[in-house]
Amino acid sequence: MLEHFVLYYVSEYAYVGIFSLLVLGIVGLPVPDEFLLTFVGYLVFRQRLDLIPALSCAFLGSACGITLSFVLGRTLGLYLVHRFGRFLRIDEAKVRKVHDWFERIGGWSLTFGYYVPGVRHLTAYVAGTAEYEPHKFAAFAYSGALVWSTSFISLGYFLGERWHTAKYLMRPLSMTALVVVLVLLVYWLWRRRVNLRAEEPA
Repeated sequence: MLEHFVLYYVSEYAYVGIFSLLVLGIVGLPVPDEFLLTFVGYLVFRQRLDLIPALSCAFLGSACGITLSFVLGRTLGLYLVHRFGRFLRIDEAKVRKVHDWFERIGGWSLTFGYYVPGVRHLTAYVAGTAEYEPHKFAAFAYSGALVWSTSFISLGYFLGERWHTAKYLMRPLSMTALVVVLVLLVYWLWRRRVNLRAEEPA
C-alpha cells in the first residue's frame, strides 16, 4: 500500500515529492526510502526526471530529515532524560558516555546508518541527545546522505526496467552496513578497554 502511494506521489509531484517523502522517512515515518530512491533512478532512466535535480532533492530531503531528528534529539531528548531518566536509570553520566562514544567513532554510524533500516531513524536522535557537536554531525550525516541517495538512485538507473528487483539487493547492502557499524562498535569497546588499563596504577 505504501509503495503504491510512493509511486503515485513521486509521479505526481516529482521533485517536491522526492524531497518531502525523504524528510518524513528519515524522521521516522514508515516511508520505504530505498524503494523510493530506486524508483527515482528508474524515472531518470526513462527521462521523466532530470538527474541533477533528482539527486539534489534526494540529498536535501535526507539532510533535512536527519537534521530535524538531530534537533529533536538535542531539545526533547535532553528534556526527556532530565524529566524521566531516573525511571529508566539514565543519568547525565550515561549521556556523557554516549557523547564520548560519538566523539570517537559514533559519527560513522551517522554515515553508514542510512543503509540499515531502523538505525538511520535513531542515530541522529541519539547524537542530538548526547549533544554531539553540530559541525561534526553535519560532516558525517550529510556525507552519508549524499552517498546513500546517490547509490540507490544509481541502482535504479542502471537496473532500468528491472528497477523493482532492487529489493533483492537491498538486504545484502543493509547487512554489509550493519556489519561495518558493529565492527566500529567493537573497535571502540576494545580501545576503551585498552585506555582504561593504561590508566590503572601499576
